[in-house]
Amino acid sequence: MTTKPIDGVEKMHCQKDRFYLPDHVTYLNCAYMSPQLKVVMETGVKAMGRKNLPYEIAPRDFFDTPELLRRTFSKLINNAEPDRIAIIPSVSYGISIVTNNVDLKPGDQILVAAEQFPSNFYPWHKLSVRKQAQLNIVKAPEGNDRGQGWNESILENINEKTKIVALGNVHWTDGTRFDLRAIRTKTREAGALLVVDGTQSVGALPFDMEDIQPDALICAGYKWLLGPYAITLAYLGPCFDEGDPLEENWINRRNSEHFAGLVSYVHEYRDKALRYAMGEQSNFILTPMLQKAIEQLNEWGVSNIQNYCARMTDDPVRELQSLGISIEDERYRGAHLFGLRTPPNMDMEALADRFKKNEVYISIRGNAIRVAFNVFNDENDMDKLVEIIKKVSK
Repeated sequence: MTTKPIDGVEKMHCQKDRFYLPDHVTYLNCAYMSPQLKVVMETGVKAMGRKNLPYEIAPRDFFDTPELLRRTFSKLINNAEPDRIAIIPSVSYGISIVTNNVDLKPGDQILVAAEQFPSNFYPWHKLSVRKQAQLNIVKAPEGNDRGQGWNESILENINEKTKIVALGNVHWTDGTRFDLRAIRTKTREAGALLVVDGTQSVGALPFDMEDIQPDALICAGYKWLLGPYAITLAYLGPCFDEGDPLEENWINRRNSEHFAGLVSYVHEYRDKALRYAMGEQSNFILTPMLQKAIEQLNEWGVSNIQNYCARMTDDPVRELQSLGISIEDERYRGAHLFGLRTPPNMDMEALADRFKKNEVYISIRGNAIRVAFNVFNDENDMDKLVEIIKKVSK
């Protein structure tokens, strides 16, 4: 397999040879965890070696390394203010920053989509209990036009009592796409915050900060950003500029770059989102690895990635629908992540067994299959998926 140059949609080809995936493996589970880019692995190995000579790590490196990552990520999401990006360990950490810095009164409402990922549910549940607020969980409708109906229901549920809307750009279980532009308009009318978990979309589905303007955007690094585990990026808007961080560490304090003066304690935090940086945010291994991964995404172009996924999956999706598989309308799902709902008589145990024997790695939940397609996949992977489903359905 040869990597072709990337220069627009038509020249976007399968990039599997940039990863460590064996040729015989069909990996359709990037929503679980991405495979490692070779260049990211090489960056990590090189970064590990830096600590062999710690005297070569200068004080300025504690700040320049995260600054480069903030700028690289800002380019990916069209964010004009890199100092609004905080480097943190996880999505739950980022959501907790938000929940610790919002003012709610008894009877106020927090709106979430049903069956969100736990990290984007538990903090809101705890906040609602603590503040005696109402947690409004909007369920997906039954039957046809599920995505459209779910979006309509979310918009209908945003009212004068709504103070926070927290959800993903796409739903993690089946890729249902939420219309953030329309939701942002409605939250503004209601005076509510919009908090977006971008973990299952940013890096594969275009996201424009200037267009959506959420109050917070939080993205784990180990899925569609193609980075390592245990590092996450969070955009925090102006309403959090005077908030309290979860940690009292040295690096989130004003003038912390002046090592000689660290014992002259400063009680003021650094500006904007820099006050929320985790301790040891300079992580000289994970930070450059994620930065290198996002550099690659910027080189490919996220629009090209999404269009590539659409081009490779369009025909197989139609074929699966002809087999009685239910798939969300393309207007209400991402091309990189979507669910296949099988007929009630489908033998899911036999299906899982065939996937395993054919080394197809994919997520199955009940009678639903989650397809998470990326640039390391091609039409052969989708053909393999279709053929296995065909055999089991017979």
